[in-house]
Order: sequence, then C-alpha cells, then structure tokens
Amino acid sequence: MKVYFVGAGPGDPELLTLKAQRLLKSCKYCIYAGSLVSPDVVTECAETTKLYDSAGMTLEEMEEVFIQARDEQEDLVRLHTGDPSIYGAIREQMNSLDRLGIDYEVVPGVSSFQAAAAALSTELTAPEVSQTIILSRTSGRTPMPEKEKLEVLAQSRSTLCLFLSVHKMDEVAKNLARFYGEECPAAIVFHASWPDQQIVRGTLKDIAAKVATAAIRKTAMIVVSQALSRDIPVSKLYHRHFTHGYRQGEGQ
Repeated sequence: MKVYFVGAGPGDPELLTLKAQRLLKSCKYCIYAGSLVSPDVVTECAETTKLYDSAGMTLEEMEEVFIQARDEQEDLVRLHTGDPSIYGAIREQMNSLDRLGIDYEVVPGVSSFQAAAAALSTELTAPEVSQTIILSRTSGRTPMPEKEKLEVLAQSRSTLCLFLSVHKMDEVAKNLARFYGEECPAAIVFHASWPDQQIVRGTLKDIAAKVATAAIRKTAMIVVSQALSRDIPVSKLYHRHFTHGYRQGEGQ
C-alpha cells in the first residue's frame, strides 16, 4: 500500500501526466483539494473510488483515511492542485505518514504558473531582459520571511509569478511599480486552462483597476515582467554562428 501525492495540474484534465491519470483510474481512495482541483480532473477516478474533499478536513481526519486505506491495503491518491511541491502543504502529511509507517511517493504536475504562461502565449524568460523566474506570494495567514518580502524580491526585476495574491492586486502593483516602473507589463490569468479561464493584461499602472473591473479575487496567477513584451532582443539560439551543440538545452 502506498500514498501518492499527485499533481492535478492547473485544471484541464488533458494536462494530467500519464502516471497521474493511471493512478487516479486505479486508486481505491482519493483525497482531493475540492476548493482548488477541477471537478473534471476528479472524474478521472473510477466510480468505485472513495472520494474525500480535503477542504473540510483536518490533518487528523486525513490520517484516519490514511489508516483505513492501509488497513485495507489499498493505494490512496492525495490529489493536489498544480504541482504538489508548490504551496502543497505536503510536508506535514508526510510527517504523519512517517509516524504511521506508510510509504509514499510524489508525482509532479503542471503548475498554474506554467499554464498561465501558456494561456498568455509567452515565454517567462527573455534574452538580456529576464533570465530568472521568481515564484512567490504575498503574506496572508502564512507570513512571509523578512528576506522574501515583495519589495526585496522586486529589486532584481526578475520575472515574478505570484500565487494566492490577486486579492491584493492594488497593493502589489503599487509596491512593484517602485522597482519595475509603472509601464512594466503585467497580466492576470484566472483559472488557467479551465473552461472559464480569464486573462487580464495591462501594466503596473492600470492592472489593478482592470482586475477590479473583472471582479477577480482568487484562484488567479499574477505575472509581472518586461519579458511579457514582444519588443525584446532576439535570442541568439538560432543565430547562424551557433552550432547544434548549443541548442541541446532548447526548451528546458
């Protein structure tokens, strides 16, 4: 028996990995994040799968399901939105499983920041503009470490992808504008890859007002970067003087 921490991807069930889909179809137990995971992904489970929505569960209640699956020697899928390694709160669950003597494995998934980039039809990196991507969030119930506050991260002017922060869009835009400039491109992708996906584009000067008009308050990715502009230097990857050996890293 094993517990699989499975990345559900951003929402579109076709963005599940083959391994994730196989595990969902074969598992007898599934605990899923009902407030975040797309219902279309959950339907990949068999009709006989015992489903538990973690939105209303405590860690102790999840432990009871882990124990029940262990006693029946049935595999359990712990389904997390996006990729489990990003804000998945899997560490405390693994601690519980270690204490219970239950084996586990992590199956990665497509993150919402990747799905947002795809929805925007853009690269998050650009030659001579931004070669670094920062994944972060603003403080909430979980405070941010002092060295990771937004104004500290913004000093590098790297591509910034913010999770769980769109409800603070006005504050975020004002803080970032001090470092990136008011004319820096910004975009919000609500429910990336879902049927109701919504995209708002603008600059740090006007993006907050546009987001307010669109009434987007949650489950959206904030992307801020000069890399969102099409008016950037051309990559040297396909320069005639580059040999094929330099292209082996293409698409990494």
